[in-house]
Amino acid sequence: MSLLTLLPFIVLIGAMFLMTRSAKKKQQQAADMRNQMQPGSGIRTIGGMYATVKEVNEDTVLVDAGPGVDLLFAKNAIGAVLTDDEYNRIVHGVEHDLKSDADLVPDDASSLTETGDSAAPADDKAVDLGKKDTADEPADEAIEAKTDAEPKKTDGDSEAK
Repeated sequence: MSLLTLLPFIVLIGAMFLMTRSAKKKQQQAADMRNQMQPGSGIRTIGGMYATVKEVNEDTVLVDAGPGVDLLFAKNAIGAVLTDDEYNRIVHGVEHDLKSDADLVPDDASSLTETGDSAAPADDKAVDLGKKDTADEPADEAIEAKTDAEPKKTDGDSEAK
Protein backbone atom coordinates (compact mmCIF):
# COMPACT_ATOMS: atom_id res chain seq x y z
CA MET A 1 0.00 0.00 0.00
CA SER A 2 1.16 3.45 -0.69
CA LEU A 3 1.45 6.30 1.74
CA LEU A 4 -1.22 8.30 -0.16
CA THR A 5 -3.76 5.57 0.53
CA LEU A 6 -3.10 5.63 4.27
CA LEU A 7 -2.91 9.44 4.62
CA PRO A 8 -6.70 10.08 4.88
CA PHE A 9 -7.01 7.43 7.61
CA ILE A 10 -4.11 8.92 9.57
CA VAL A 11 -5.66 12.41 9.36
CA LEU A 12 -9.05 11.06 10.46
CA ILE A 13 -7.57 9.27 13.48
CA GLY A 14 -5.63 12.39 14.45
CA ALA A 15 -8.75 14.57 14.24
CA MET A 16 -10.73 12.13 16.38
CA PHE A 17 -7.95 12.15 18.97
CA LEU A 18 -7.98 15.98 19.13
CA MET A 19 -11.78 16.12 19.42
CA THR A 20 -11.94 13.61 22.26
CA ARG A 21 -9.09 15.35 24.05
CA SER A 22 -10.93 18.70 23.80
CA ALA A 23 -14.17 17.15 25.09
CA LYS A 24 -12.38 15.52 28.01
CA LYS A 25 -10.72 18.83 28.86
CA LYS A 26 -14.12 20.60 28.94
CA GLN A 27 -15.58 17.84 31.12
CA GLN A 28 -12.66 18.16 33.54
CA GLN A 29 -13.11 21.94 33.74
CA ALA A 30 -16.84 21.51 34.47
CA ALA A 31 -16.08 18.95 37.20
CA ASP A 32 -13.49 21.28 38.76
CA MET A 33 -16.01 24.14 38.71
CA ARG A 34 -18.61 21.98 40.46
CA ASN A 35 -16.07 20.85 43.06
CA GLN A 36 -15.27 24.50 43.88
CA MET A 37 -18.88 25.12 44.97
CA GLN A 38 -19.33 25.96 48.59
CA PRO A 39 -22.24 27.18 50.70
CA GLY A 40 -23.09 30.78 49.79
CA SER A 41 -22.01 30.49 46.14
CA GLY A 42 -24.43 31.72 43.48
CA ILE A 43 -25.15 29.15 40.79
CA ARG A 44 -27.08 28.75 37.53
CA THR A 45 -28.54 25.34 36.75
CA ILE A 46 -28.47 23.85 33.26
CA GLY A 47 -32.19 24.68 33.15
CA GLY A 48 -31.46 28.38 33.72
CA MET A 49 -32.54 28.72 37.36
CA TYR A 50 -30.45 30.93 39.64
CA ALA A 51 -30.02 29.98 43.29
CA THR A 52 -27.64 30.07 46.25
CA VAL A 53 -25.85 26.94 47.44
CA LYS A 54 -26.79 25.84 50.96
CA GLU A 55 -25.09 22.46 51.18
CA VAL A 56 -22.75 20.44 48.94
CA ASN A 57 -22.72 16.64 49.14
CA GLU A 58 -20.84 14.05 47.10
CA ASP A 59 -23.37 13.79 44.24
CA THR A 60 -26.01 16.39 45.16
CA VAL A 61 -26.32 20.09 45.93
CA LEU A 62 -28.98 21.65 48.16
CA VAL A 63 -29.82 25.15 46.96
CA ASP A 64 -31.94 28.02 48.23
CA ALA A 65 -34.12 29.19 45.32
CA GLY A 66 -36.05 31.78 47.32
CA PRO A 67 -37.59 32.41 50.73
CA GLY A 68 -38.53 28.99 52.09
CA VAL A 69 -37.72 27.15 48.84
CA ASP A 70 -34.92 24.59 49.13
CA LEU A 71 -34.24 22.35 46.14
CA LEU A 72 -32.00 19.32 45.75
CA PHE A 73 -30.07 19.01 42.47
CA ALA A 74 -27.59 16.53 41.10
CA LYS A 75 -24.13 18.10 40.86
CA ASN A 76 -24.19 17.51 37.10
CA ALA A 77 -27.25 19.79 36.84
CA ILE A 78 -25.18 22.83 37.87
CA GLY A 79 -24.28 24.76 34.73
CA ALA A 80 -22.15 27.53 36.23
CA VAL A 81 -20.83 28.80 39.53
CA LEU A 82 -21.11 32.58 39.46
CA THR A 83 -19.05 35.28 41.13
CA ASP A 84 -20.82 37.35 43.78
CA ASP A 85 -20.95 40.43 41.53
CA GLU A 86 -22.31 38.45 38.58
CA TYR A 87 -24.96 36.73 40.72
CA ASN A 88 -26.10 40.03 42.29
CA ARG A 89 -26.20 41.74 38.89
CA ILE A 90 -28.36 39.00 37.33
CA VAL A 91 -30.63 38.11 40.25
CA HIS A 92 -30.95 41.39 42.16
CA GLY A 93 -30.07 43.91 39.46
CA VAL A 94 -27.25 45.31 41.59
CA GLU A 95 -24.21 46.79 39.85
CA HIS A 96 -21.06 47.13 41.96
CA ASP A 97 -18.51 47.99 39.34
CA LEU A 98 -20.04 51.14 37.84
CA LYS A 99 -17.41 53.80 37.30
CA SER A 100 -19.70 56.82 37.22
CA ASP A 101 -23.21 57.85 36.33
CA ALA A 102 -21.86 59.66 33.24
CA ASP A 103 -21.08 56.32 31.58
CA LEU A 104 -24.70 55.17 31.74
CA VAL A 105 -26.71 55.00 28.54
CA PRO A 106 -29.99 56.93 28.85
CA ASP A 107 -33.36 55.19 28.46
CA ASP A 108 -34.43 57.61 25.75
CA ALA A 109 -32.73 59.41 22.90
CA SER A 110 -33.34 62.93 24.25
CA SER A 111 -29.74 63.31 25.39
CA LEU A 112 -28.54 62.59 21.86
CA THR A 113 -30.27 65.68 20.47
CA GLU A 114 -29.97 68.06 23.42
CA THR A 115 -27.01 70.34 23.76
CA GLY A 116 -25.60 71.84 26.92
CA ASP A 117 -27.43 75.11 26.33
CA SER A 118 -31.06 75.44 25.38
CA ALA A 119 -30.62 78.39 23.00
CA ALA A 120 -32.50 76.70 20.18
CA PRO A 121 -36.28 77.07 20.53
CA ALA A 122 -38.31 73.89 20.54
CA ASP A 123 -40.13 73.14 17.28
CA ASP A 124 -43.68 72.19 18.25
CA LYS A 125 -45.04 71.76 14.71
CA ALA A 126 -47.01 68.61 14.08
CA VAL A 127 -45.34 66.02 11.90
CA ASP A 128 -47.49 64.29 9.28
CA LEU A 129 -46.94 60.56 9.66
CA GLY A 130 -49.49 59.67 6.99
CA LYS A 131 -52.13 58.63 9.51
CA LYS A 132 -55.73 59.81 9.31
CA ASP A 133 -56.89 62.00 12.13
CA THR A 134 -59.76 60.29 13.97
CA ALA A 135 -61.62 63.62 14.19
CA ASP A 136 -61.79 63.74 10.37
CA GLU A 137 -63.31 60.28 9.95
CA PRO A 138 -66.88 60.97 11.24
CA ALA A 139 -67.20 64.00 8.96
CA ASP A 140 -66.17 61.93 5.94
CA GLU A 141 -68.66 59.21 6.87
CA ALA A 142 -71.46 61.77 7.32
CA ILE A 143 -70.81 63.17 3.83
CA GLU A 144 -70.86 59.70 2.31
CA ALA A 145 -74.09 58.82 4.15
CA LYS A 146 -75.75 62.03 2.96
CA THR A 147 -74.90 61.40 -0.68
CA ASP A 148 -76.13 57.81 -0.42
CA ALA A 149 -79.47 58.96 1.06
CA GLU A 150 -80.28 61.37 -1.81
CA PRO A 151 -82.04 59.73 -4.76
CA LYS A 152 -80.06 59.67 -7.93
CA LYS A 153 -81.46 61.58 -10.87
CA THR A 154 -81.78 59.93 -14.25
CA ASP A 155 -82.21 61.42 -17.68
CA GLY A 156 -85.96 60.70 -17.58
CA ASP A 157 -86.45 62.76 -14.43
CA SER A 158 -87.11 66.43 -14.88
CA GLU A 159 -86.80 69.12 -12.33
CA ALA A 160 -90.09 70.75 -13.36
CA LYS A 161 -92.46 68.02 -12.19
